[in-house]
Amino acid sequence: MPAFGSELQRPPSPPAARERGSEPRPHGELQYLGQIEHILRSGFRKEDRTGTGTLSVFGLQARYNLRDEFPLLTTKRVFWKGVLEELLWFIKGSTNANELSCKGVKIWDANGSRDFLDSLGFSAREEGDLGPVYGFQWRHFGAEYKDMDSDYSGQGVDQLQKVINTIKTNPDDRRIILCAWNPKDLPLMALPPCHALCQFYVVNGELSCQLYQRSGDMGLGVPFNIASYALLTYMIAHITGLKPGDFVHTLGDAHIYLNHIDPLKTQCSVCDTTFHPRRKEEHNKALCLQMPGRRLS
Repeated sequence: MPAFGSELQRPPSPPAARERGSEPRPHGELQYLGQIEHILRSGFRKEDRTGTGTLSVFGLQARYNLRDEFPLLTTKRVFWKGVLEELLWFIKGSTNANELSCKGVKIWDANGSRDFLDSLGFSAREEGDLGPVYGFQWRHFGAEYKDMDSDYSGQGVDQLQKVINTIKTNPDDRRIILCAWNPKDLPLMALPPCHALCQFYVVNGELSCQLYQRSGDMGLGVPFNIASYALLTYMIAHITGLKPGDFVHTLGDAHIYLNHIDPLKTQCSVCDTTFHPRRKEEHNKALCLQMPGRRLS
């Protein structure tokens, strides 16, 4: 591992890792660590809504190979149960943070707390009601949001089902997009989407996904998001009869919180550049998209 302050050596980024004549990319985790080192070395000091302060750069991209491996980072612990439960919660279309909390996944508790909702002017909402966040946009885009307990069956656009149907019927379509960013609904959300839009791409029997993430917390959020969208790609590939290809992760404001600098320096310094990629067989149990009353096909 290079000493802190020197960037991991990487070849120029080709348009696609598997294209004819392209140079091989480093392992995805090395790309992630290279991004960390780049921000630590070259990031701009910026303030943020939390008051913590960040080092920030604008515009980063990494490509993670999903062919017979899974990009769950090995240089830090990633909350795998949280990744899985939150993704299934999105797929279900739920906006109720209590459903995750009762399963031991507390990542949305703060945003659904009574104090936080009151601070946003949502005093009439029940605690845990996050508003029309990710799952609602995925399954009911354009529907009128009432509360977390209402039945929205048949309302709005089921983007996720449309993605699956298009992959099956018109895999060359360039409009296979899943979008959580709905300007009309932003004022109703406890937290606007960070991972805002993803696009799917089919070639040679493989399904790839590119995510645009407007805001990326490199220390905590990004490793979680990498695993989440890689898993989503595995799932959709599984039910459309394809093999997973690449997950391309594009970041807008990629930042490191100032209180994460020392832990991330340590994470970079202990890396020996030898990884043990997660084999897809370890995740087969997570490939079922059957939800109570909401089967995708």
